[in-house]
Amino acid sequence: MENSLQRMKELVETLNGAAKAYYQEDREIMSNQEYDSLYDQLEQLEKETGTVLTNSPTVRVGYEAVNELPKEEHPSPMLSLDKTKDREVLRSFIGEHRCLLSWKLDGLTIVLTYENGELVKAVTRGNGIVGEVITNNAKVFKNIPLRIPYKGQLVLRGEAIITYSEFERINETIGDADAKYKNPRNLCSGSVRQLNNEITARRNVRFYAFALVSVQDVDFHNSREQQFIWLKEQGFEVVEYKVVTSTSLDEAMNYFSTAIVNNDFPSDGLVVTYDDIAYGESLGSTAKFPRNSFAFKWADEMRETKLVDMEWSPSRTGLINPVAIFEPVELEGTTVSRASVHNISIVKELQLGIGDTIKVYKANMIIPQIAENLTRSGNLVIPDKCPVCGHEARIRKENDVETLYCMNPDCVAKKIKSFSLFTSRDAMNIDGLSEATLEKFIAMGFIHNLGDIFEIGKYKDQIVEMEGFGQKSFDNLMASLEKAKETTLAKVIYSLGIAGIGLANARVICRYFDDDIEKIRHADAEEINSIEGIGPVLAGSLADYFSSEENNKKLDHLLGHLHLIREETAGEQVFAGKTFVITGSVEHFANRSEAKAFIEARGGKVTGSVTKKTDYLINNDKTSGSSKNKKAQELGIPILSEEDFLELAGE
Repeated sequence: MENSLQRMKELVETLNGAAKAYYQEDREIMSNQEYDSLYDQLEQLEKETGTVLTNSPTVRVGYEAVNELPKEEHPSPMLSLDKTKDREVLRSFIGEHRCLLSWKLDGLTIVLTYENGELVKAVTRGNGIVGEVITNNAKVFKNIPLRIPYKGQLVLRGEAIITYSEFERINETIGDADAKYKNPRNLCSGSVRQLNNEITARRNVRFYAFALVSVQDVDFHNSREQQFIWLKEQGFEVVEYKVVTSTSLDEAMNYFSTAIVNNDFPSDGLVVTYDDIAYGESLGSTAKFPRNSFAFKWADEMRETKLVDMEWSPSRTGLINPVAIFEPVELEGTTVSRASVHNISIVKELQLGIGDTIKVYKANMIIPQIAENLTRSGNLVIPDKCPVCGHEARIRKENDVETLYCMNPDCVAKKIKSFSLFTSRDAMNIDGLSEATLEKFIAMGFIHNLGDIFEIGKYKDQIVEMEGFGQKSFDNLMASLEKAKETTLAKVIYSLGIAGIGLANARVICRYFDDDIEKIRHADAEEINSIEGIGPVLAGSLADYFSSEENNKKLDHLLGHLHLIREETAGEQVFAGKTFVITGSVEHFANRSEAKAFIEARGGKVTGSVTKKTDYLINNDKTSGSSKNKKAQELGIPILSEEDFLELAGE
């Protein structure tokens, strides 16, 4: 069974890679015959094992948006675990018993329910009493089986996580430094709880089972490990574990403490659980904790050092972040000399002062933090002027947290960050304007607002003489600016740097207002809040931005340089709500990518495999024995030649 599941995972990865190359990149990495052969192998293994993996090309989960995530009360409270940083406390807990020691993953706990072999419900932990139903999203996690061989009711718990590499990939796509996600857990939480599961699917969320809650008529011989083995046989990925006793604990913990340094997934400790199910359950629980498990938090490696300076770092929003500079120390194998202090409240709580002796550590062995101030001199002077522009800096208090802000709307630091966002790839996509170049242009008085960027040519004589520039660099910049003038309203809205408005939100807003900037300008927060997926905070940010006469004046200046095009340029949406699959060679179109774009421009969707949700299969060889043709015939889905398809499109 385990070999079959491993082979299925390999086939899914290979077939999906081939489909991506074929449909999205217009290149073939295998022949149709080879693809069909592997596809048939996968189908056969799915029949034999009774398991269908989430991302299998034999079944596609449709994307769906919902208005809200329903709340649901858990049958019994989901308790937290008692925890320690002392290995001997853990050894005492184990005593004479056989236990399982596993990762304590740092993500979002999810409860899955299967009935008749199908995933029917997924609920978040929430506050432990009430969670949110996220079934639609769980179906697009990377590794949750949609179908399992066991046909009774199964309830299990696990952790949804996003890997560090995926976290970094997603953050790299975000041009605005202030909008980047702070850690994988926050990104995972937001991804799991999306109202549109197409966004969830793009985030590559993974699920690792860590507890079987209930199952009918299966004998596990009173062993938690046997439950894990059985879950693996059903197609689940189970959290890595070691069987331990009090005498073998050290060896296992040494393994985990070494492995965490290279892990691609976030973990904030370990969990030990009695293997004897009956014994563990007989212990019951306290008001807060179950008694059959105990958590171990890594004892953070601490170092004493001296605070030598506090750097005040302004951001695009005006927030001035305190960053502690201390004498370098070795922590978790790297040299560390800086740590964010986050806000003024923490500065005051720690009573920081230059020259103080502080203790520093890496939170979760990754992020440098100040743990304690041993001397607490409190002599640190909080600036009342912005370190960049010299204008007033003021402390604001929101929700009992004090933060420092630059009050100058024309602060150079704000402009550099704002202009950097404006020129980034997802915004106006202007090559040749790095932050360093923007800083020089601003300092020389060439740029005062966004529209000025498109007038930079009048400073040609000065620019070509600047260090690092020249005629060629100037010509390249002019060409990039000319190209950037043709853009969409959504990219313009995103590029303005309105708090919380990303590109995806901007597109939703522009679609709602039919790409009419005047409608957007004059919409109030209540109307904007009525847009599906746009909450009150974003609605308030957008309405506030356009309530400013100065902002509107600057936008008019910018729009005077631009030619706005619509993202959907096709006329009638004749394929709205229809799903197509394209296979084989095409003749009317240059390639399948062009055919795909033709369909999407008319409101349709193109997927890689034939399912019951497919409306049409396009294949010029309508009589071929390919797996897609067979599947379409089985499901009664029309097979169209290109001629048939173009007739359907009214061409």
